[in-house]
Amino acid sequence: MHKAQDPQFAERIRASFGRQQAMRLIGASMPVIEPGYTEIHLPHKPEITQQHGYIHGGVVGMIADSAAGYAASTLTSHETGVLTVEYKLNLLTPAEGQLLIAEGSVIRYGRTLIVTRADVFAINDGSKTQCAVMQQTIMTLHGKKDNVL
Repeated sequence: MHKAQDPQFAERIRASFGRQQAMRLIGASMPVIEPGYTEIHLPHKPEITQQHGYIHGGVVGMIADSAAGYAASTLTSHETGVLTVEYKLNLLTPAEGQLLIAEGSVIRYGRTLIVTRADVFAINDGSKTQCAVMQQTIMTLHGKKDNVL
């Protein structure tokens, strides 16, 4: 179990997510924010599919990256930002369903680097199938909060 340094972490994360134009563009939401864990939900819509009708792998990567990055950010102080250094995404099966859920979690929290993972699930007619897994390294930016627009 991870412990948040910032008692207002959920409000901070919600506000930051609200400023993410990319998440707004694809129609994603973040209904779950807990210490070391977040979920991003993305309903299926034709504008984010590829030529076979599946949700595009790049979009799957977007929500995995953001879910895991925000999971890391739940554990930082309010004065610390985070930035993805790298991630490895495995697409396990086509992202086919009415809803995608990216579950981001912290594997190891360090002062400079945070290792996270995301599991992405496609929900199709009540059935939940894992369609992607990602491991990510996050760099902390001490003294650099999110840019406020």
